[in-house]
Amino acid sequence: MSRDHAQSAETPFLELLARGASADAYEQPVLLARAEGGPADRIDALERAKHLALRVRSELEGRRRREAELSALFETAHDLAGLRDLDAVLRAIVQRARSLLGTDVAYLSLNDPERGDTYMRVTEGSVAARFQQLRLGMGEGLGGLVAQTARPYVTDDYFKDARFQHTGTIDAGVRDEGLVAILGVPLMLGHHVIGVLFAADRRARVFEREQIALLGSFAALASAAIDTANLLAETRSALAGLERANEIIRDRSGVIERASDVHDRLAELVLRGGGVHDVAAAVSQVLDGTVEFTDAAAAPEYALEASRADGHVVRHKDDWIAAVAAGDELFGALVLRGHPGLDPVDQLTLERAAMVTSLLLLARRSAAEAEQRVRGELLDDLLDARDRDPRLLDDRARRLHADLSAAHVVLVARLDATAADADQEAVARRRLWAAASHLAATRHGLAAARDGGTVLLLPLEDGDEATDLARRTARHLGRAVHEAVTVGASAPVRDLAARPDGVAAAHTEAGRCLDALRLLGRCGDGAAAEDFGFLGLLLAGDQNVPGFVERTIGQVVAYDERRGTELVRTLDAYFSCGMSPARTKEALHVHVNTVAQRLERVGRLLGDDWQSPERALEIQLALKLHRLSAPTRH
Repeated sequence: MSRDHAQSAETPFLELLARGASADAYEQPVLLARAEGGPADRIDALERAKHLALRVRSELEGRRRREAELSALFETAHDLAGLRDLDAVLRAIVQRARSLLGTDVAYLSLNDPERGDTYMRVTEGSVAARFQQLRLGMGEGLGGLVAQTARPYVTDDYFKDARFQHTGTIDAGVRDEGLVAILGVPLMLGHHVIGVLFAADRRARVFEREQIALLGSFAALASAAIDTANLLAETRSALAGLERANEIIRDRSGVIERASDVHDRLAELVLRGGGVHDVAAAVSQVLDGTVEFTDAAAAPEYALEASRADGHVVRHKDDWIAAVAAGDELFGALVLRGHPGLDPVDQLTLERAAMVTSLLLLARRSAAEAEQRVRGELLDDLLDARDRDPRLLDDRARRLHADLSAAHVVLVARLDATAADADQEAVARRRLWAAASHLAATRHGLAAARDGGTVLLLPLEDGDEATDLARRTARHLGRAVHEAVTVGASAPVRDLAARPDGVAAAHTEAGRCLDALRLLGRCGDGAAAEDFGFLGLLLAGDQNVPGFVERTIGQVVAYDERRGTELVRTLDAYFSCGMSPARTKEALHVHVNTVAQRLERVGRLLGDDWQSPERALEIQLALKLHRLSAPTRH
């Protein structure tokens, strides 16, 4: 074969190499020559040139792959040199490993020395949540085997490989991800395995030796990144410790100055009428911590009693407790949170703050009691309808931040529980009066103890109704005294200073409403006089309301309770619809036959004369009382 002939055979393959054609394209020149019936020596020359070109192509691809691998390793090493975020570096390693090995998934797990297993740290290409949260015990799964033996392992088909221990949890996660072929190499720090780097495919695959070595190189870089991050963390921790030591030294040098500053601050607070929380805030700044005032019930009992007994702060775990007391009365405690170490000067600061707090609380209580007495005296004067100068009443009310020209409601509140003895009952009444006085002060109203209960005069806001105010007041007072409190309210009254007799009349009306609630068994509830209408007058005496309801419609009520029927509702609708079955069935949305059957049952229970005028009036009144006696839905 001539030289020119050989050169002509190489030409098409050089062109294929030049444009980076696929391996399949190298068959085309040989097939074309055979199709054209070319001489045998030319076809042989083309075959030899094809094999030579494929070898060159393979060599070029290998070099390009090695260049890409070296470039990726260099970039990863560069990332490691400028390490700022360990997670970012590890994610870059996993992403590059997945890209260069051409796998569906790549992931990295780290060992947990405390739990004795390994957990997922970074995943790339994963779509299954259960897989991303896997934890592998030593020796469990392929990763557990790599972590235990410190050697790389590869499996072409995970579920058919018996070299490692399969567990239900791990297999379920791998199955969720759909993985088949998995390669795992250890992350080593010295002779210790700290984790595993994986590359995996969702189809059967054989990983070549070069690919295993490449993944091992990435694992080495990952190990170096982790080691560098740990060293950086230790360095930062050491620097932080040194900085903290310097801060402590600076703080200690100013202890004496701060002690004198505390005295000045607390004295200023007392002079300008500061509160308990102002003291706590000031001491928090001085002690560089969180100081809170807590009730005696919320403070640790042993530490509180010890502080109260010797007058000094007492340590409780990482907190410091200073009792706030005056004589035999214990108000609560100042608690310094999260300060296990406290020098004597700071302890004295906290003790001094507790003493100032007790003085402020005594002063506040004295002022509150005085204001309560003044509010009670003003309401007493209004209730007694004494001949007072309206301007004087207005002036007294304005000093208490009350506006007598606005619409008000008179509310009568009583405890429903019966005390075991007179002393306990007196204590309960004082609690109710204290809670009502506080409510009146916050709502710009008045309160007074009267007739074994408490009377309140509260302003009615726009859009509010007396009934809603009564119910809210019953709930509020009940929560405050931890007992059921029933509240009756009057209709709104106005111009109280000019018409003090209106307050007395409203008080009578509210008391009648309270009696009606208690007769109806609605203890712990609230209502206004307008809720009862003329029935309020009937209920104000000593009538036996439950007995009347029982005698009149008790059998119907009992039948509904036993059978789950709606006879009472049907009876109520029947009377509301003018005793018309046709209109009743429309109101109840049932068939007229159903109404007839229910009324027939009512007749059998109440007697044939139940629709006579006299009986019908009694039944309608009993239905009304029964409805009023039912618990209200707030």
